[in-house]
Amino acid sequence: MSVFERYLSLWVALCIAAGIALGKLWPDLFETLASWQAANVNFVVAVLIWAMVFPMMIGVDFASLRRIGERPKGLVVTLVVNWLIKPFTMAGLGVLFFKHVFAGLIPSADAESYIAGLILLGAAPCTAMVFVWSQLTRGDPTYTLAQVSVNDAIMVFAFAPIVAFLLGVVDIAVPWETLILSVALYVVIPLIAGVATRSALLRTGGETRVGNFTGKLKPYSIVGLLATVVLLFGFQGGVILERPLIIALIAVPLLIQSYGVFAAAYAAAWVWRIPFNIAAPCALIGTSNFFELAVAVAISLFGLNSGAALATVVGVLVEVPVMLSLVAFANATRRHFPAGDALDQ
Repeated sequence: MSVFERYLSLWVALCIAAGIALGKLWPDLFETLASWQAANVNFVVAVLIWAMVFPMMIGVDFASLRRIGERPKGLVVTLVVNWLIKPFTMAGLGVLFFKHVFAGLIPSADAESYIAGLILLGAAPCTAMVFVWSQLTRGDPTYTLAQVSVNDAIMVFAFAPIVAFLLGVVDIAVPWETLILSVALYVVIPLIAGVATRSALLRTGGETRVGNFTGKLKPYSIVGLLATVVLLFGFQGGVILERPLIIALIAVPLLIQSYGVFAAAYAAAWVWRIPFNIAAPCALIGTSNFFELAVAVAISLFGLNSGAALATVVGVLVEVPVMLSLVAFANATRRHFPAGDALDQ
């Protein structure tokens, strides 16, 4: 890893501070940037995410997708964690902390709202940023695409019923525009561009040229990540400074959930002897959240200024530092997993 990559957590910390400061100094600028959106999907963030995921999309080999079924273990871990464990542990942690541990620190009327926001996060697995985490762990891009695609397909049918069950509400209004637009912007469009670019590079220079080209793009991918951090924290800087205690309280169950879910998925992958370039992304997919969808649903169900909306926003703030720490841990423990991607895995 380069010096810049090795100290990525430091640059992210500086970007967090810069985002909060800039959001406080120039709120009008960030309000304008935040307004450039449709269906709660911000286009500035979308462009930056394209910069992050495009290099990995170039590495996707469609010819290999048909062989994913020969290596089902990574998909099994991803699906079990995302749909049979994660939503329910998040709901349980929300009830534990806001009904009991933090009961004396917040009004009882607010507890239900915070729990609802946590449930929305827990039921929405990541669509876009997971490509970044996979790239940082040298994950198999083709397999990561398959994992995300299967998750997205299940989410269309399972998100509303799971949230309805956990919230005890019969009618959950899923913002389909947000869901479809996010998948199109963060997966479909970068994938089409990546496949077209890969085909052109293969025709003119083979795999060597593909590798050289993605290597040149990598610094821009990291810059995109850092700029995204500045934007996200700039958008929410006022909330962080005005309500630091509530932010900290909401962060506690989110942190426990994130590290706990990662530990379960990563341990299962280790026990099952899944190769690292599949094991790391499958654990990171379960840890990361589709925060655009969670925020949109929270606002539509409970209102812009609700505790549920605030909880989903805290999920955005917590995610990047947590995921970077898990990427670092995964890379440090790479040697404990089988190398390569043997098809019997």
